[in-house]
Amino acid sequence: MDLKAVIFDLDNTLMDRDTTFRKFSEQFVSEHLSHLIESAQAEIVVDMKIRDADGYRNKQQFFQELVDVLPWKNTVTAVDIEQFYNIHYMTHACRMAYVEEALKHCNHRGYAMGIITNGRQHIQQGKINKLQLIEHFHTVVISENTGIQKPAPQIYQMALDQLGVTADQAVFIGDHPRNDIWGPDQVGIRGIWLRRNHVWDDELNVKPWKTIHELNELVEII
Repeated sequence: MDLKAVIFDLDNTLMDRDTTFRKFSEQFVSEHLSHLIESAQAEIVVDMKIRDADGYRNKQQFFQELVDVLPWKNTVTAVDIEQFYNIHYMTHACRMAYVEEALKHCNHRGYAMGIITNGRQHIQQGKINKLQLIEHFHTVVISENTGIQKPAPQIYQMALDQLGVTADQAVFIGDHPRNDIWGPDQVGIRGIWLRRNHVWDDELNVKPWKTIHELNELVEII
């Protein structure tokens, strides 16, 4: 295998989104629902995680749902929640386990390194900055900047072009079966599936090239 480039997903691959969102939710509940007893606040943090659906909910719908269902003491709007999210969410960004080990290994091997992530520019870039990842990467492709989202094939090709490699010279590492395995496969990139919260979608007509449970397993694969 003439591997020259390694491309990563961000959320729940390089960033531990579960921990990040939980910490954000704890801050949100502490500041907006402090009139509730501690156990009730803890239940709302759990409920927010469920309603968030691992980040795949429409954000405006999610914020409005919180307005509708939470036991507010003072009036809060969806716009208020969105503003709070835009300011505070990225500040809680936590690295996934073994990120440093995996990235140092890839850098030592001399691979061209990229990130492809769906989301808004200032949120995704804010996470990357908080996680202190940028020094490891040669390119970062954020969907809002391109007008293209995973799993559209153009977004993967864009990263390949920026890294100066062909699809057969790259691997993509991520947790989402469709966005991080099926999507890259459409342009010929082999996918390494990091098993996290998603179950495999048997309707997909591809399988991962490799499957891992922790990022330090990459050392033995690439």
